[in-house]
Amino acid sequence: MKAIILAAGTGNRLGEHSNNKPKSLLEFNGKSLLKRHIEILKSQNIETITIVTGYESKMIIEHLDDSQIPIHYILNERFTEGSILSLECARTILLNEPEFILMDADVLYDSRIMSRLVKTKIRNCLLLDRNFIDGDEPVKICVDRDGNINEFGKVIPNKHDYEFQGESVGFFKFDNYIGNELITIIDSYIAKKESETPYEEVIRKSLLKSPEKFGFEDVSGLPWIEIDFPEDVERAHGEIIPKLSKI
Repeated sequence: MKAIILAAGTGNRLGEHSNNKPKSLLEFNGKSLLKRHIEILKSQNIETITIVTGYESKMIIEHLDDSQIPIHYILNERFTEGSILSLECARTILLNEPEFILMDADVLYDSRIMSRLVKTKIRNCLLLDRNFIDGDEPVKICVDRDGNINEFGKVIPNKHDYEFQGESVGFFKFDNYIGNELITIIDSYIAKKESETPYEEVIRKSLLKSPEKFGFEDVSGLPWIEIDFPEDVERAHGEIIPKLSKI
């Protein structure tokens, strides 16, 4: 199985923590987010990793020069636009691989979360954490009374009917059917010159079109955090790192 890591962003909301380097190179306990990803993916027998870079791409490549697992780099030259363009950069994998992992680079997480995703029997799987604080930032997953996902995104309509919500971890497992569907949706957005679209909206379109093909793993209780703001860095050091299991 192959993994795609989206690491093109600038991290401009991190303030002084960014140090003019990609967010994925932030270090926690002496190890960058990207090096942690690679160690965890290697421990799960992932064969090849593709990293979509953008901002300070050379810095990422040099940082991972001593990696023990094959890494392919794809440069998204339009990284200041929507993340849909980063996902489009991985077109060949989405169209041709029987199954693949897709993940955001800016997440600090327990290795058991990735183990759950790699080993799941669900062909098209989202990861859901019920323990979250609602707001405009979290990407929400809504589950109906039958246990099916019926909505996905940052903004859920007030009248939308669901049994419970969880926050998306930002990691996914997809099969070839959905990979091809995602590319079709991406191409339609680009044709309409809607390149500012976040990639989550592409997944949402596919999910609402073929809901029976999707499922989720509930990882509530396992430590993780998305690093977007200075307070996330502080919480990662104070709350998340002490709870992480060894890789």
